[in-house]
Amino acid sequence: MRILHLEDDSLVAYFSMEVGIDPSIPTYSGGLGILAGDTLRSGADLRVPMVGVTLLHRKGYFKQRLDADGVQTEEPVIWHPEEHLEPLDVTVTLQIEGRDVLIKVWKYDIRGVSGHIVPLYFLDTSSEENAEQDRGLTDHLYGGDDRYRLCQEVLLGMGGVAVLRAIVDSSEVHCHMNEGHSALLTLALLEEHTKRRAHKLTQATPVDIEAVRKRCIFTTHTPVPAGHDKFPMGMVRSILGDERTDALQNVACCGSDELNMTYLGLFFSRYINGVAMRHGEVSRGMFPSYPINAITNGVHAVMWTAEPFKKLFDKHVKGWRHDNFYLRYAMDIPLADIKKAHAEAKADLFKEIKERTGHKLNESVLTLGIARRSTPYKRLDLIFSDIERLRSIARDIGPIQIIYSGKAHPKDWPGKDIIKSIYQSSAAVDDLIDVVYVENYEMAFAKKLCAGVDLWINTPMRPREASGTSGMKAALNGVPSFSVLDGWWVEGHVEGVTGWSIGDAAVPPEEDFSNEVDSLYEKLEKLILPLYYGGPYGYGKVMRSSIAFNGSFFNTQRMMSQYLCNAYFPLNNGEHHETLEIEE
Repeated sequence: MRILHLEDDSLVAYFSMEVGIDPSIPTYSGGLGILAGDTLRSGADLRVPMVGVTLLHRKGYFKQRLDADGVQTEEPVIWHPEEHLEPLDVTVTLQIEGRDVLIKVWKYDIRGVSGHIVPLYFLDTSSEENAEQDRGLTDHLYGGDDRYRLCQEVLLGMGGVAVLRAIVDSSEVHCHMNEGHSALLTLALLEEHTKRRAHKLTQATPVDIEAVRKRCIFTTHTPVPAGHDKFPMGMVRSILGDERTDALQNVACCGSDELNMTYLGLFFSRYINGVAMRHGEVSRGMFPSYPINAITNGVHAVMWTAEPFKKLFDKHVKGWRHDNFYLRYAMDIPLADIKKAHAEAKADLFKEIKERTGHKLNESVLTLGIARRSTPYKRLDLIFSDIERLRSIARDIGPIQIIYSGKAHPKDWPGKDIIKSIYQSSAAVDDLIDVVYVENYEMAFAKKLCAGVDLWINTPMRPREASGTSGMKAALNGVPSFSVLDGWWVEGHVEGVTGWSIGDAAVPPEEDFSNEVDSLYEKLEKLILPLYYGGPYGYGKVMRSSIAFNGSFFNTQRMMSQYLCNAYFPLNNGEHHETLEIEE
């Protein structure tokens, strides 16, 4: 299915520091990479003329190890690119710190439902021709110091453009930056344009800048100022050289003392978007000088739907694989069939956990899923804020069991402490509540977890959740969300229909902690547990509505259609348009 008629020479190049495309290719850490993979899959499904560009990350993110006290340690991930990727007979050279760095290229073909292929290119500096310090630049995802990180971002942005020029035969390339890591591609495009006009890079004019801007799209994901990459100009000058650094300063897209990659992406883009309606509002407050729109994230429906539900949808919702909006008709699926499919997904999850951990869970007990990166603002341990109250709910109202998973960044010591606190809290409730923390939250386990739990819980500090996509995966499998009203859940939440809210969006975030904790326990005690244990189909109706209302909309097919119409090939010739505000 083709959404728009596109010119033959038009191409979208999607740049992302991480891409989660296959469990055996560990070049992702979490939501950003999973989104990138799902985006490219839907591009293939919709026959979009598109390529992906990323780094190889030979040692992956890391393998997580948790001891009996919840202390996390990390190990490199060993994988072999030649077993999964096709090496291309293509090399390009890029100057970093005055040295020539050779970039090799690997390819992975993403095949859509109709057979259309979107190639994903992996950039690799592990070559004998390179200096020793450069060979490891594509080893670790989010590893090393600031110098290592900036060199990687030079490789992704500027090296990625050079690789496209060597591979792709297209005169009209639209570059989509998935977060600021690839923003230096704008400098590479500016360099190309000034060279064609036969003047120096440092003499770039507003005409040159506008020519680059017409070709760039930028998606910002981080609603926290500290989450945006910034590098001191001295380091930038050392790595990029004088001419390129002077050019960046001349076009006034960075301050005198640092290069902010988000500002670089914002400055050079014709279309900018946040990843949820609420996130668009937050981003406009952070960057008031830029017209920021919003395209809410989604997930790839076929990828994240468990086998029992795929069979169910194939029987009752013909055509859902090609057109995800048909999932709206899930409202006609008998509740008994939904409960049966969920029971199969739950059994499959519990079998996986038994094999991974030796821990045996009870399939008849309400099972909560809490899984994401462990860092303070995500508050994975919020449910343990009042252990005695949680114990009384499980004792007096109905049994509960909790499945946790998620890594802390190796340098995020507070995030590591949260995992340890979860272990401690688990010990304090283990006579009433079964809690298991599963190591190495990755694609294969995430698919089973999102489908097999009974309730998906998300408790970030507002407004720090840009979007979140795990709850969307859960919804496709009939698992309702119980979440703070932030990110995508502001749009997906219909109280008691698609799930339940935690806290009150009208209360200022800094005043809402006790209210959120009370809301979490109150709704578990008085709404969710009684509904789950009270009758055969009351909870099933919420499960079915989650599929029909949220599964049909919060998918990357809808998201990609919006990118095509609003960002890549806009019907309004690239003019920015107003985004609807969400009323409190």
